[in-house]
Amino acid sequence: MQTYDDAPKVKKGIVIMKKSTEYLKREISEKFVGSWQSDYFRALGYFSSTSEDNARQRADAIYTLFERPVPHIFKNDYIVGSIRDVMTDIDEETRRRSSEISGKYIERGFGSNADHYSTDYGAVLSEGLPGMLSRIEASKAAHAGEEDRLRYLGAMETALSGLRARLLKYSDRCEELVGREGYDGGRLNWIASNCRRAALGIPETFAQALQLVWMIHTCYCIEGRYAMALGRIDQYMYPFFRRDIDNGVMTEEFAEELLENVFMKIYEHRAYGGADDVVNICVGGSKPDGSSDVNELSYLVLEAVKSCATPGPNLSARISQSSPDEFLDACLKVIGTGIGYPALMNDEVNIEALRRYGCYEEADIYNYSMVGCIENFITGKQPPWSDGRFDTPRYFEYLFNGGVSYDGKSEGIDSGDVSDISSMDDLMKKFEKQIADGARKYVERFCAHNKKERPEELTTPFLSCFCDGCIEKGLDVNMGGSKYRSVHGAAVMGVGTVCDSLAAIEKTVFADGTATLAELRDAMLANFKGYEKLRETLLRAPKYGNNDDFVDKYAVWYVDFLSKEFKKYRTPDGGYFYIAMAANTNNISAGREIGATPDGRLAGEPLSDAASPTYGRDTRGPTSTVLSVTKPDYGQVACGTVLNQKFSPGMFADGKREKLASLIRTYFARGGQEMQINATSRETLKDAMDHPEKYSDLVVRVSGFSAYYVTLERAVQEDILSRTQQE
Repeated sequence: MQTYDDAPKVKKGIVIMKKSTEYLKREISEKFVGSWQSDYFRALGYFSSTSEDNARQRADAIYTLFERPVPHIFKNDYIVGSIRDVMTDIDEETRRRSSEISGKYIERGFGSNADHYSTDYGAVLSEGLPGMLSRIEASKAAHAGEEDRLRYLGAMETALSGLRARLLKYSDRCEELVGREGYDGGRLNWIASNCRRAALGIPETFAQALQLVWMIHTCYCIEGRYAMALGRIDQYMYPFFRRDIDNGVMTEEFAEELLENVFMKIYEHRAYGGADDVVNICVGGSKPDGSSDVNELSYLVLEAVKSCATPGPNLSARISQSSPDEFLDACLKVIGTGIGYPALMNDEVNIEALRRYGCYEEADIYNYSMVGCIENFITGKQPPWSDGRFDTPRYFEYLFNGGVSYDGKSEGIDSGDVSDISSMDDLMKKFEKQIADGARKYVERFCAHNKKERPEELTTPFLSCFCDGCIEKGLDVNMGGSKYRSVHGAAVMGVGTVCDSLAAIEKTVFADGTATLAELRDAMLANFKGYEKLRETLLRAPKYGNNDDFVDKYAVWYVDFLSKEFKKYRTPDGGYFYIAMAANTNNISAGREIGATPDGRLAGEPLSDAASPTYGRDTRGPTSTVLSVTKPDYGQVACGTVLNQKFSPGMFADGKREKLASLIRTYFARGGQEMQINATSRETLKDAMDHPEKYSDLVVRVSGFSAYYVTLERAVQEDILSRTQQE
């Protein structure tokens, strides 16, 4: 077995290691002359392909995309693989011709299951590329005479061979760079050996396993896929970690640096593309017997992301009742640095939510991870995730305005004049009919967009290699190859806005009688101009987030009704529609399109965010907020929720974190599904808005992701600033 003694600096201590991470970040941040030219390399493959089969043509293009670019190796690399490979200068005519050729091959997008996927890297590492290629050969034998499946298996073999070729080319490039200024020859030879092993055998060491994982991930990136998760890295990498530590061939410090080397390169997307990639990584969790899955590597992942201090990776921590208090405390220490992650996930609630669908095996449920922001995903066994925005507060417009939006651009159903509504029960029935009609139309639009007439022209041979069932069936991941069918998340917007609105109607119209529904209709149409006193009355009504059953009962209704409504429907391949309570800043864009609402919100203002109360209205402290938001049954929300909270930095000091941990434990014990926390003071955020040049490295939690605060648009900055700061 190869030892880590071959790698320079392995035994020199953590201080030296951190310098390497810092230097790598500087290298990544350096200006680079060139532009993204994946079309050019794909076109070389398309042009050279002699196959008339679309999948094989795509596979030839993938092979060329992976194999032809000159590998870029940073001087401070330990784990190689860079999106910079496909950045090159070509002349304008070649660029035009490449785009023309590649443009003939239409690609899937996020809405049609292109990305947001979590590979089962544990399965990949257990057999290596030789094992996967052997399975393709076995499947060919099993499908002898089935020409369509044999052609597709050939396409998968070509795509997978492209990955192998890329690893070998990286190995060769390392050897070419030996002796070049700034490169360490010993390190390059060590990397070259690891790449060859990852290409030709089954990984034996931690570094070899991580090298294969990262190279697969970068292949997804240069294919053009976004938000491809690294999954439960502390689980599938742990056997390699434990063996290397026990054999004395690797220190924990060096394992952490290898992780940092990978996590830092996620930053390449911002350095070269101007936007962050949302790469979700999952740590922690529980086993089917209820015991904790937290291990030593879980803590090292936390330390590694803290050292990198960049917006990515998008770290998620599965917290179960059996998770050690030390693990939750370690998570809070990282959050307390201000970077806003890990997001904290309630393992018991997520497992129960997935189990209720009755279609997943228990072992697969317990191995779930997250993709994108917070979306629960059956790791490596279903097509890529998709979701969309369902603007629940919009249905107040249809209810009050004869089935037409205030701007006249969209329609619901005409449920009659609101003056004829005589009770809150009657109003709720009519409101439910509006929402049910909207859910039906949402599903119809999604299915129409996704029911492709010729799916064989939209194949994904490389991704299919890494989805359970595709190789054995000889089918594409989006054409029945996966073990489970696709799911789609309807992101139901504005629970706080809806609850506050319903409570305001009940209080103002039916309890106190200080206004009529007709007056409320006229006030909203006028955006409350001339109705300022009525608006003040509406704003004084009970508000969600303060442990008041008068309004909180509507949150219970909201989750129950919407989950049952969407569960009626199926995706085009027979999968489920989940609901998601995650806005991802869309509460701002949705608010711009929606008129005034009965809670006193003005037209164009943001809706409440995700599963959170409307910012500034949860005024009774974090305990009351927790008691409110845990009243709904989130075991019905299989996608997941986002509860944004902001605590003062002082809450993360020794002696105070224990109180915060206790609050989180209570929140989860009562059924809360997710919590993510900003730990940056209001004063710092305001100063960063006024003096962005002083805060270029300030990372904050936005919604389901973190970002550099000064790169966010002003409306998003203000939305974060307006969050209630808990003490």
